[in-house]
Amino acid sequence: MAAIIEAETQWHKGEEEMQEWLRVPHLDNPTTPGLAGYAARQLISSPLVALGTLDSEDRPWTTIWGGEAGFSQPVAQSIIGMKATVDRTFDPVLRILLGEKADGEVVRPEGPGKMVSGLGIDLESRNRVKLAGRMIAGALSATEPDIGDVQLVVKIEQSLGNCPKYLNKKHIIPHLPHPTLVSDTLPLPKAALDLIEKSDLFFISSSNHKLDMDTNHRGGPQGFVRVLSNDESSVTIVYPEYSGNRLYQTLGNLRTTPRAGITFPDFDTGDVLYLTGTTEVLAGKDASDLIAHTNLAVKIRVDAVRFISEGLGFRGQEGERSPYNPPVRFLSSESKNAVAKNNKQVMAKLIDKKLITPTIGRFRFHIADPEKASKWKPGQYVALSFEDELDIGYSHMRDDDPKSLNDDFLRTFTVSSRQDVLDGHDQFEITIRRVGPVTDFLFRHNVRSELRVPLQGFGGEFFIQQGEGEKVSFIAGGVGITPLLAQIYDLDLKRLNFYWTLRANDLGFANEIFERIPELAESTKLFVTGKKPEMTDAWKKLTLSGATLERRRLNKDDITGDTADRWYMCAGPSLKNSVLGWMSGKTVTYEDFNY
Repeated sequence: MAAIIEAETQWHKGEEEMQEWLRVPHLDNPTTPGLAGYAARQLISSPLVALGTLDSEDRPWTTIWGGEAGFSQPVAQSIIGMKATVDRTFDPVLRILLGEKADGEVVRPEGPGKMVSGLGIDLESRNRVKLAGRMIAGALSATEPDIGDVQLVVKIEQSLGNCPKYLNKKHIIPHLPHPTLVSDTLPLPKAALDLIEKSDLFFISSSNHKLDMDTNHRGGPQGFVRVLSNDESSVTIVYPEYSGNRLYQTLGNLRTTPRAGITFPDFDTGDVLYLTGTTEVLAGKDASDLIAHTNLAVKIRVDAVRFISEGLGFRGQEGERSPYNPPVRFLSSESKNAVAKNNKQVMAKLIDKKLITPTIGRFRFHIADPEKASKWKPGQYVALSFEDELDIGYSHMRDDDPKSLNDDFLRTFTVSSRQDVLDGHDQFEITIRRVGPVTDFLFRHNVRSELRVPLQGFGGEFFIQQGEGEKVSFIAGGVGITPLLAQIYDLDLKRLNFYWTLRANDLGFANEIFERIPELAESTKLFVTGKKPEMTDAWKKLTLSGATLERRRLNKDDITGDTADRWYMCAGPSLKNSVLGWMSGKTVTYEDFNY
């Protein structure tokens, strides 16, 4: 079993080649065998699941089922069940898995079962999880002409949390489909082209031959997918690959098996465009020659298509747009031949900085035109673009800084201040750790040398609620304290339990916080890791602060006896996943570090 688990979670040849091609430093594959606990929780809360499979010609197709949370959930160890109302006539994935019968008869595939990949996604919270496995059984029952209720059971072999960076929020509601085939021939009709042009999200399925499958999303501004050709000779679309988690699992599949199944949903009308085609991954000059300001792109020559009106069982109401979305990048062949400009660009000027420890600092910015910027609230993040300062232009390989390849230098930081502490909503502070090119740039920058950067906006809703008489507990890792700092004066600290993990080298940060907010120390249990912190002056000072000090990591026993009414957390993936496992059955509101 150990050997099987190890094999399932290693990089395959295509992924390794992509990472080597793009000079990605070695990293472990974070994919988890089976259905991990966090994946099961996310699946239950996901109102949509995108599903992928291969047809008889080994072409990938993708569909989207759902409408409300709970339609898909675990039914046994690493086995999930789905029940949804679907288009039973034109949905390509449904027809591949269950055929044409709609009499409720259970279909069981022969052998190990057909490969199925999935992406459970909650667009309102931007949480999502990738799944891959094999179909065990399914059944389809007709309810109305072209509509049916499907039940599908899948054994999950792998699961992985996914990057939310370019997702625009949407509130999903169920809606009865009324599918009508508009076109299944090429070239694409105008209505299908219009859907591509308005889309800010699509779902893509790919495979590593017949060994493994992957379904993922791609998001951006409306129009980020461009149509290169649409005539009798060829239909080709292109999209830029924005910087992400650098795992390159989709592109790794396209490296070994250059085929993809793509679905464009229309959240307003329920129309849906299904495509399958042959892919080509372009990097460097090949990419930038095709689409402006792009180091990495994917070109899909469409082989087959189905455009269905009202084929989806849900609708989506628009919410907050991702602050990470760059401007639309046009094809070199288009007359615009550039990047769309934002005439309402707001600038933020760095006016002060304080280096609290060698790796943690506080930076204050002034908003040049606060009337154009959205007013921010404590608990939100700010998105700042450092592209003009750090982007040195195209370089196929950057051996001096490989992590910067395909980096858009757009970052979000939790605002660690509140308006009434500064001079109003025209100023804000961020408290950050020095971990990458952007934070390194800020730490090195001399504040006397003017620095103005584009402010993309404020977003997020990490608001700490404390009702009358309620106890609140907050878990933070390092600078994960920042959302608490912004909201500290709204809380009764006598009814707050604060669990804080910190490196020994950063104890000066804790002292600085307790000097500014001395009453917080009494509510704090500080877990310190690192070599001999008790030998430092910072440790000795902390012993006088009133905080409870522990020379070890936070563990399950520290929090399971806590009877708090509400739980909040801001931590890195490792601590976050551990805590969520310990807190099974309790609701924990958390800020995600995976942006």
